Amino acid sequence: MKRALLTGITGQDGSYLAELLLGKGYEVHGIVRRASTFNTGRIDHLYVDPHAAGAKLFLHYGDLADGTGLRRILEKVKPGEIYNLGAQSHVKVSFDEPEYTADVDATGTLRLLEALRDWIGASGTKARIYQAGSSEMFGAQPPPQSEATPFYPRSPYAVSKVAAHWYSVNYREAYGMFIANGILFNHESPRRGETFVTRKITRAAARIKLGLQDKLYLGNLDARRDWGFAGDYVEAMWRMLQQDAPGDYVVATGESHSVREFVEATFGHFGLDWKAHVESDPRYFRPSEVDHLRGDASRARAALGWVPRVGFDELVRMMAEHDLELARQEKTLRDAGHKGVRQGSPE
Repeated sequence: MKRALLTGITGQDGSYLAELLLGKGYEVHGIVRRASTFNTGRIDHLYVDPHAAGAKLFLHYGDLADGTGLRRILEKVKPGEIYNLGAQSHVKVSFDEPEYTADVDATGTLRLLEALRDWIGASGTKARIYQAGSSEMFGAQPPPQSEATPFYPRSPYAVSKVAAHWYSVNYREAYGMFIANGILFNHESPRRGETFVTRKITRAAARIKLGLQDKLYLGNLDARRDWGFAGDYVEAMWRMLQQDAPGDYVVATGESHSVREFVEATFGHFGLDWKAHVESDPRYFRPSEVDHLRGDASRARAALGWVPRVGFDELVRMMAEHDLELARQEKTLRDAGHKGVRQGSPE
């Protein structure tokens, strides 16, 4: 039985990847940060009591800020594949918390690589690791962006991901480790966090449709992104670690749409006039903007045999319908007299 270890298993990508690996017969281990509240909602449907016969999903407390803890988890789990998905991944928040972002996203990756290098050296295991990069690393470079495009990061998040990428390349070349870098363009789903722009749009539009709110405030409506489905993208991660040799791969749809187009598609799905409800708020603009990201995934298509299956319109529909159901549940509770069923967020 293959055994995989995932950082960031409770996130969007981690939950989809855990599903994929469990479906392939893997034993899956995930690292979760200790908190006073449970944050495992995205993987609750996968969880089985580890005491139960046949259980294949196991969770371990750990943190990318704790290198010793990472080393102990590696020694305990003995994974053949490691997927480093853990990160502070909100670009706007990275401007507010740059040191934390750098510590987790950049130095955290270095801690994991060092722990893995030590464990491989001591055990002789041929473990493989996937490092999650981001299209934000390309920043101000004109599209289309490919593996040959120089990085030009425009946020503390992007700078941290560039550092993690080059740490991975260096460890691959210096120590002969199997490290694959996935440079993933924006990938969304109903499991996307509600402070990310796509989910912010679909959640708000559904609530507006049911009369639960009236306005949606966004930043730069002209920013263009290459949006795909997270469930498709985690398959590319897995395929990277099944190759004979490690490499770096852009994963993208090859199409780009503006935030305005995403808004139009979402509100149009509900039969709403978005111009009556959406306003631009300067506080949601980034100090340095990334105008246009569109990926060239030719290498991934040729080498990995990977192609995206979910298109833009289907992605919007999928997310909108999911959030409409959540809004219906919220409205039912409100109509029954329940208060405080929805909490706000800084974003």
